[in-house]
Amino acid sequence: MSLGDHLREFRNRVLIAAAAVVLASIIGWIYYDPLVFRLQEPLRLSAAARRANVILSFPDITGAFSLKLKVAVFVGTIVASPVWLWQIWAFIVPGLHKREKRTALAFITAAVPLFLLGCWGALYALPKAIEVLLDFTPVGASNILQADYYLTWVTRFILSFGLAFLLPVLLVALNVIHVLPAHIMLKGWRIAVVLIFTFSAMMTPTPDPWTMFALALPLCGLYFAAYGVARVLDSRRARREPDYSHLADDEASPL
Repeated sequence: MSLGDHLREFRNRVLIAAAAVVLASIIGWIYYDPLVFRLQEPLRLSAAARRANVILSFPDITGAFSLKLKVAVFVGTIVASPVWLWQIWAFIVPGLHKREKRTALAFITAAVPLFLLGCWGALYALPKAIEVLLDFTPVGASNILQADYYLTWVTRFILSFGLAFLLPVLLVALNVIHVLPAHIMLKGWRIAVVLIFTFSAMMTPTPDPWTMFALALPLCGLYFAAYGVARVLDSRRARREPDYSHLADDEASPL
């Protein structure tokens, strides 16, 4: 396939993914009110616990419309995740052998549950993150938050968790295309753990360690799960290779 064909295929898959997100965004548009009510729940709980006044405001007349559009696209991104994740995978698949396609297809199927699991984990960590941030408010003061800022922050927080949980799929994909052997993953596990905790500290905007651990610990577990899968794939690949595959080009084989 020529470079032009690759670029046209990439364009087509991007258009398909974008169309799926747009169509799925209709769901977010329809269920906007109950969804926003659910995303405001951590604010209400924290305000009730602190007996403080926490409200959302719209600074301009177009703010409500633009916010509804952003939330709809956020919902569309999550609902359409099977489509755009498949389009990413389908763009990579033509470069793999038939056996590798069958093996890796099982793991790309796991990408959607992992993405949704990460989004659910963000909803679990979100109340604690908001509680810690609101605790910095002085006694007697009120929190008047811009609705656009708050809900944009919340949706990015949830999407960051979802995308982070795709780590094992990425690692297994690199192993399938012979870029990341399992022994390299095991050898560099200390560096990987440090990078995971650094990433988690950057992605969680609260100063407390609990939110960071809520993201970092599952990612560490997923990293070692990906190593286990990669080791199995490497073992199968090694059994299929001939005995002389490890020899140098100028070294005679036993044959």
